[in-house]
Amino acid sequence: MGRTLWVRGIRGAAPVPENTPEAIRGAARELLRIIADENLLEPERMISIILSLTPDLNATFPAEAARELGWVHVPLFCTTEIPVPGALQMCVRVLVHAYMDCAQDEVKHIYLEDAAVLRPDLDGKNG
Repeated sequence: MGRTLWVRGIRGAAPVPENTPEAIRGAARELLRIIADENLLEPERMISIILSLTPDLNATFPAEAARELGWVHVPLFCTTEIPVPGALQMCVRVLVHAYMDCAQDEVKHIYLEDAAVLRPDLDGKNG
């Protein structure tokens, strides 16, 4: 009998050091790679990915990073975060929708470096 697959959402965020295409793609690529590795996720099981940038980042689309990873058939959508006063700046965020065989509390959300402040409830349990 086959294993049961559930639709899960995987969240993550990473700081971007500067508003350049290379920096944005680099941060997004690293974040997506770690999310996939930590969650044992192949592109075939990915339903879609939403990527967002803070308003101070606009040099390129972060979705280009997923294409650089070879994820050419995964639907991608880019957007801008709401500019909440005092919110973390210079940040790329992702929401990956995927079929997974783990419980919801076993999903590994990844918040890198300074972006860990976005989810203090994870208490360092980032992957």
